[in-house]
Amino acid sequence: MKSMKIRGNLLKLKSLMSNPIQYTLPLGGMEIFMNDLIGKEIEIKFLHQIHCIRCGSLTTTSFAQGYCYPCFRSAPETEDCVLRPELCLAHEGIARDMKYAETHCLIDHYVYLAYTSGMKVGVTRHTQIPTRWIDQGASQAIKLAKTPNRYLAGCIEVDLKAHFNDKTNWRKMLSDENSEFDMTEAATEAAKKLSGEYQKYLVRSAESVQLEYPVRHIPNKLSSLSLDKHDTIRSRLAGIKGQYLIFESGEVMNLRKHNGYLVEMSY
Repeated sequence: MKSMKIRGNLLKLKSLMSNPIQYTLPLGGMEIFMNDLIGKEIEIKFLHQIHCIRCGSLTTTSFAQGYCYPCFRSAPETEDCVLRPELCLAHEGIARDMKYAETHCLIDHYVYLAYTSGMKVGVTRHTQIPTRWIDQGASQAIKLAKTPNRYLAGCIEVDLKAHFNDKTNWRKMLSDENSEFDMTEAATEAAKKLSGEYQKYLVRSAESVQLEYPVRHIPNKLSSLSLDKHDTIRSRLAGIKGQYLIFESGEVMNLRKHNGYLVEMSY
């Protein structure tokens, strides 16, 4: 079989709910079906250019996973409420871009529980389920509450942070194979802990969703790979989970952190 060599700017993996999850990598105007590359040697070479994923301009440093500094400071995609939904002010008519807010903040949102490196609480737009869960590498997830905007979902998340984590330990997420946790029971317990003013937003009788990933095996020792420090990786692909490529060498690459990096990929 003839080897392929594709040049382009990295973007996050696209995913399709399946058993296991199906992944494609958009690169150089093509979409590479990554599941077919598991068990094969691939090479990713950084060409020492980073382009902003919003405006396309060259930048020496990537901010907020793919933006140049001016876009980081002004783009609606990097507003404070992206990471902290409780800070959203779109419902009060305040946003960097109200048209963007109408389709991203002033729509139905879900507060959910997900098992990643442990039980965590999170927030996402209704259009991002199950993509958000897949991107986080969750093995199980369940909807907990549904709100009409991002702000209220953020308030519920904050209310539950005293009882659930909102962060993921990537090493534990990649190596943890626990898929037997009772998510329905966890959601029931979370509902009991939720403040009275938010009870009306609870999703009743939600079903737990199981997610399986295309992973052959996980090396015993994992180390994070950054193209800023190592401009080439050449190894056999052992699996994919979340937005991570897992190599037999034990190195793992978070593709989302390398948004906009110009690379040449061979396989």
